[in-house]
Amino acid sequence: MMRPVLVWGALIAVLVWPLVMAANSPLLAWRDPVYIVAGFAGVLAMVLLVLQPLLAAGLLPGLPLMRGRLAHRWIGATLVLAIVVHVGGLWITSPPDVVDALLFASPTPFSVWGVIAMWAVFATAILAVVRRRLRYRMWRGLHMGLASVIVVGCIVHALRIDGTMESVSKIALSLLLITVVAVVLTRQYRGGSRP
Repeated sequence: MMRPVLVWGALIAVLVWPLVMAANSPLLAWRDPVYIVAGFAGVLAMVLLVLQPLLAAGLLPGLPLMRGRLAHRWIGATLVLAIVVHVGGLWITSPPDVVDALLFASPTPFSVWGVIAMWAVFATAILAVVRRRLRYRMWRGLHMGLASVIVVGCIVHALRIDGTMESVSKIALSLLLITVVAVVLTRQYRGGSRP
């Protein structure tokens, strides 16, 4: 009985911590509200990304596999929205920087990784919409490939930027994301379970 409470409590604490640390960032002191919202949307996207493999694999206690997969879809849609808010807010605060990033012409290397992850998230959303039209093996291969691109792109983007996120919490969140993905992939390929 206590195990689910402890697991959920630990997970919530670990996922809320980067948001709390970002809220206390001295780098936000002179930023306008649109930039702050855009930054927090990026942090939220990374936090939500940690939940996705756990939900898809049914690894959260007290949450049946089918409900977890339904939540996976809803959180995926929320992830897309968070990225749109992140990029849209940055567009409002500095359109030339966003154009440079989208054209892969930005002098800041972190932009490239963020844009790659963004397009991979959008491609995954489209893939989810057309899932029933694809063979399962093809869908799974594409989904897993895109998920890998998203995870790598998101982590490198977050680690290379000095922005809203605080250093220790973003490193910890990145390590957690890598660990979660590794655990889920190991279980999937060892058990051969159908996602």
